[in-house]
Amino acid sequence: MKRLLAAVAAVAAFSAHAAETLTVAATPVPHAEILEFVKPALAKEGVDLKVKVFTDYVQPNVQVAEKRLDANFFQHQPYLDEFNKAKGTHLVSVAGVHLEPLGAYSNKLKKLDELPSGATVVIPNDATNGGRALLLLDKAGVIKLKDNTNILSTVKDITGNDKGLKFRELEAATIPRVLTQVDLALINTNYALEAKLNPEKDALVIEGSDSPYVNILVTREDNKDSDAVKKLVAALHTPEVKKFIEEKYKGAVKPAF
Repeated sequence: MKRLLAAVAAVAAFSAHAAETLTVAATPVPHAEILEFVKPALAKEGVDLKVKVFTDYVQPNVQVAEKRLDANFFQHQPYLDEFNKAKGTHLVSVAGVHLEPLGAYSNKLKKLDELPSGATVVIPNDATNGGRALLLLDKAGVIKLKDNTNILSTVKDITGNDKGLKFRELEAATIPRVLTQVDLALINTNYALEAKLNPEKDALVIEGSDSPYVNILVTREDNKDSDAVKKLVAALHTPEVKKFIEEKYKGAVKPAF
């Protein structure tokens, strides 16, 4: 009987270990889709990956910092750095996964040089993506910035605006909804894909492959070396994931490993 109980206890302990749960926040496209793709591989490694979908850029970090979630996958390093600084958090990156080029879109224009005087341009209202949008417009010759290397540039840093463009700042997730109401909208690729836009075809101008905004897997310092997180990093860096990204998103999302 003692041997039987010991065997049962051993099986229970193994099952508990095999069923280790890792809960990761992600925005719907492509982050959650990529995580869903690696679920079966992680299950074989003894990790039960649970994906919690968010549509904003704040709560995923807040809930990881508060230990309500284990990790998140939605942001790039400049955004994380700014968030940690503003909120006093100490979240860390554990892996770079892919790049989502930010692009400029319009329902009214076919080319960027058709932008009329006094046109309304909408950009993300968070510091890093707003600066990123302005840098793209500077590079495209639409505006001139005081310092075109400053990723935290704001509309106050615009020193050249020959067309008298009017800038509006909105939460990144809401920008696709106002595309028909403005002349030009700077949209993150994940939100562009959700809105059925094709960044490769529909963007009037888009970031190149030299962009520093690689999307990263983020967790807390006390969790970065956990077995489950390490297994997730390994799963995200396989040839199968690279092929999945390339085939599913057809260049709109680019592997960064």
